[in-house]
Order: sequence, then structure tokens, then C-alpha cells
Amino acid sequence: MSQDTDYQVEDADPEIQSLLKSVYQEYGYDFRGYALASLKHRIWQSVWQENVTAVPELEQKILREPACLERFLLILATNTTTMFRDPGFYLACRQKIVPLLRTYPFVRIWHVGCSAGQDVCSLAILLWEEGLYERTRIYATDINETILQQARSGVFPLGMIAEYARNYRQAGGRRSFSDYYTIRDNQVVFHPRLQENVIWATHNLVTDASFNEFHFILCRNVLIHFNSWLQERVCRLLHESLVRLGVLGLGSQESLPSGPWTTGYEIMDAHEKLYRKMRDAF
Repeated sequence: MSQDTDYQVEDADPEIQSLLKSVYQEYGYDFRGYALASLKHRIWQSVWQENVTAVPELEQKILREPACLERFLLILATNTTTMFRDPGFYLACRQKIVPLLRTYPFVRIWHVGCSAGQDVCSLAILLWEEGLYERTRIYATDINETILQQARSGVFPLGMIAEYARNYRQAGGRRSFSDYYTIRDNQVVFHPRLQENVIWATHNLVTDASFNEFHFILCRNVLIHFNSWLQERVCRLLHESLVRLGVLGLGSQESLPSGPWTTGYEIMDAHEKLYRKMRDAF
């Protein structure tokens, strides 16, 4: 399901309307459902980065230069994260989600908006320690192929390792965090086994459909960047993609927006935003 090409961003000025429409028509990336305040801020970040003076100049540069489009996508797609971000969430997964996943002979997990891969690596470590990784397939998706290439590498900055290790311990980690990586050329390289059961793929929440049924879906810190229309679209997609009794995990500042899908869930953990699908709501 895609929005019409004449769809307008509510309250956005004509220059931003034109830019987003051009990006959608020429490249298929539709950012018109993003929350306006954050969207405008990121567009102006791109204007300054590209050393142009106004949004129309940015639009023309994006249409002329594919490399400019890639830089624009990196700015608009939020890619700031860390290993075991919000440790309490992962601790809740160990205590409440893992017992449910153990009841399935094979587990399918969808990590939506996986960014540079730190969260996916965190999940793989958790599943490994809980003895579930070997019978799990993690589908890690993002809109941006460039950031997915970075995620596939399993390589992260060394300067973040102390924070990673601290979060890991707070998330209930059972080993020495250093067991999972080596240091090479001043970078942290995570063990290849953590990639063995991960499928990295591009997926556009605005235009792409559901592609499987999942036992656990993580869509953390994604909805917060969307307007109400796109939140509704994404929540419907996620609900359709969950098996009955499957679990949806959202970010700490997010909750299910009001709508027919809310009646289909029970709250497993209100603080950590874990919801279990009890029935089809549509």
C-alpha cells in the first residue's frame, strides 16, 4: 500500500513539500509521513551538510547526484543507537519473552529499523546465552542499504565498548562481554557466529507489505518519528505480521496509538512496552 503521489505533508511549507515529493517520485523513498518537526530539522541538517543555502537547492542536488541522496537518507533515517540500549528492556526479554519463545520449535524474529546493527547483535547475544539462537532466524530490516552494509560488517567503534559492556551487565549478561568480540585496527569486531542466523534486508515501512509471520517483532524508537497516519499504517502492518500470541516490543518513549489494533493486545510489561497479540483486531 502506497500513498498517492499528490499526498501533502500537513503544515509543511511548499519547498519541503516539493523536496519530499521529488524524492518519492524519483527514488521511491516516502518521508511524507514523518513527524514534521523532526523532519524539518533533519532536512536543514542536510542543507548545511551539502553546503547549499536553501531547500530547493538541496532538492536539485539530490536529483542530480546519487551520492547526495545517500547522504540525505542517512540523515533522515535515525541511526543513533548502542548495544543493549535500555538494558531493562533486554532484561524483560530474558524473563518474559524467552520462556514464550522456548515453546516454538523454530523462532522467527523481525527487527524493524535495525540501523547499524547494534540492537540486532545485542539480541543475538541474548538468544545465544538462552540457548535459542540456533533455532532462531532474525530478519533485520532498514530503509537504507548503506547503513545495512555497515550492520552486516559487525564492526563498531572501540570508544563505545565500555558503554556496551555496562549495558550488557545491566541487561542480565551471563558471561564476560569480551567473549563476543575481538579488537582489530582500533575497532570492535563481533564474532561471526552472531551473524549466522541474521538476514539483513531493505524494507520500507511506508510502501512495503508484510513478508512473513513472526513470533517476536522489535520496532523500537521508530514510531516516534512518524505522524499519526504513518503510525496507523505501521501498527497495522506489525499486527498483521505477528502470529497469534506473538509479542511486539516498542521503544521506551512509545506506545500503541489508539486504534482497532489496540484491542488485539494484552500488555505484558507496561514499563518496557511489551505487548502480546491475543487476537486479530481487524
